[in-house]
Amino acid sequence: MLLEWTLGSWLLLLDWLIRLAALLWIPARTTPGAARSWLLLVGFVPLLGLPLYLLFGHPWLSGERLRRQAEASQVIREEQALQSALRWQPDADTTVAEMVPLVERQGDFMPVHGNALDLLTGYDDSLAHLIADIDQAEERVHLLYYLMFDDAVGDAIVEALQRAAARGVQCRLLLDAVGAKRGLRAYRKRLLARDVDVRAMLPGGLRWRRSGRMDLRNHRKIAVIDNKVGYIGSQNLADASFVRGRPNRELVARLRGPAVAHLEAVFASDWYMETGQRLDVMADVPVCSEDVATQLLPSGPAYPFSNARDAVNAMIHLARRRIVLVTPYFVPDEATLSALRIAALSGVDVQLIVSATSNARLTAWAQEAYYDELLRSGVRIALYEPHFLHAKHLSVDEDIALLGSINLDIRSFALNAEIGLLCYDRTIVRQLLDIEEDYLRQSRPLELSQWRKRATWRRSREGIARLADALM
Repeated sequence: MLLEWTLGSWLLLLDWLIRLAALLWIPARTTPGAARSWLLLVGFVPLLGLPLYLLFGHPWLSGERLRRQAEASQVIREEQALQSALRWQPDADTTVAEMVPLVERQGDFMPVHGNALDLLTGYDDSLAHLIADIDQAEERVHLLYYLMFDDAVGDAIVEALQRAAARGVQCRLLLDAVGAKRGLRAYRKRLLARDVDVRAMLPGGLRWRRSGRMDLRNHRKIAVIDNKVGYIGSQNLADASFVRGRPNRELVARLRGPAVAHLEAVFASDWYMETGQRLDVMADVPVCSEDVATQLLPSGPAYPFSNARDAVNAMIHLARRRIVLVTPYFVPDEATLSALRIAALSGVDVQLIVSATSNARLTAWAQEAYYDELLRSGVRIALYEPHFLHAKHLSVDEDIALLGSINLDIRSFALNAEIGLLCYDRTIVRQLLDIEEDYLRQSRPLELSQWRKRATWRRSREGIARLADALM
């Protein structure tokens, strides 16, 4: 009996020590919203909450990866200093002039002119362009993707890489270890046997401690061919119908011009981070007559700041007339939610377009928890119905466009390595606005009066999901 009482006393003491340690430790290392959720979990179940926090509570990377990213950033800045003629200068006292220095200081890349950009909205069309460019490659092909499946699309990409390697082209394929697990398992040995260098990014298993927190992922989608043509956008290397019954709708930009060298520098940074091999890729790229001004924005836990979140929030605050946000996953942090609310209440036309169908149930429930507050603030929400809308982009007035791999959720803002391309060209912004208008024509507007009629159990589900999502 005494032994049982003593054991119980020790467990009670440990229980309260964990709570006290969590109260001192978690708020100093976690965002306020996430800290509240973690403290609540640890407060209820300390012996479970503490191990979970140590595994998933803070987006840490290994010191070696942080060092390599810092080295890569330094090289990128030094190389750009030698290319000052390519720097694009925005007009003073404009929203763009306020945006450019933030993006450059956080993401390393200066804005460059002399680019050509094609917006590709057709899933098969963008894939056909990519394969055609790989088939024209003469020197090197660099692909970095979050997801690759062993399906018809994966087969087509693999065959194109094999054809290129057979011509003597240096081919490198960098895939996220978790998102592209199927593709790595199906194609890695086959590609290595054909002289295509294949690497897994952020490996898990017993090696995860050499990478970082085990659920950190590389969510980028990048392709660069011969440092002449680049691709950036939302589309993975998988069949459009991997969400059953709702084929994906994507947006991909095909780039030519100096921005391609910047895109390849991001690939080289990730390659160096994963392999320790340095690639010499920052070569001069001829300017294009279209003269589109762009600026690249990489982000992720390897950077000192939350680059993607800060850029999105800055765009929201800079909007004067209208901002359109397109995302498949909308789970904002408090700063982004506040920015949207303030913009709408200030008279800015804030339009959020999300997919009516989702492939992530918990995220969809958490997303719905924000609708009431947004609608009350005057934010217009449209539910796109024909496809799973996987495209990710923003447009501010007719001045700025942002597209790439960045979702408007906590995971993209804090946990994933992401890539975005800012366009400061009114012709491109208008093209993006036309695409967004096409979404709206095929969407159902969400009305506050109707939304408030949803069942009580749905409201409870949304609240629990929002709390769980905040733990990230």
